[in-house]
Amino acid sequence: MSGLTHLDAEGHARMVDVGNKAVTARQATATGRITMSDEALAAIRDGLVKKGDVLAVARVAGIMAAKRTSDLVPLCHPLPLTRVVLDLTIEADGIAATATCATDGKTGVEMEALTAVSVALLTVYDMAKALDRGMVIDGVRLLAKSGGKSGDWQA
Repeated sequence: MSGLTHLDAEGHARMVDVGNKAVTARQATATGRITMSDEALAAIRDGLVKKGDVLAVARVAGIMAAKRTSDLVPLCHPLPLTRVVLDLTIEADGIAATATCATDGKTGVEMEALTAVSVALLTVYDMAKALDRGMVIDGVRLLAKSGGKSGDWQA
């Protein structure tokens, strides 16, 4: 179990001690998609969803979620985010979300980027579910990360 940093020697969950780590610039980008019916997509695109501007609300929800990741994911450290950018793009059969989070800190921002994408897509679902309860959220994944001891990584 030595490779799993969130487990102690006995296999119990723990928060990783980052006290002695150096502060470095860190960034992570994540993506995901939600597919839906043509009707639901057209309503979102044309601003006809009764609950309001789906993309604007989803963008704000994703940014807010990134800032609250440590409240949602039990072993995450609270981070002073310096930037959260969330892009939502209408595609042929749905909406793609891409989030980039940055911080100057002692631990990475991968979970914040993944959380931003996930909550943005959940918000799209919530706002448009009256039009299509069969929407599918998938492909939520990390695209890239930089900074820290482990260096850069790209999918």
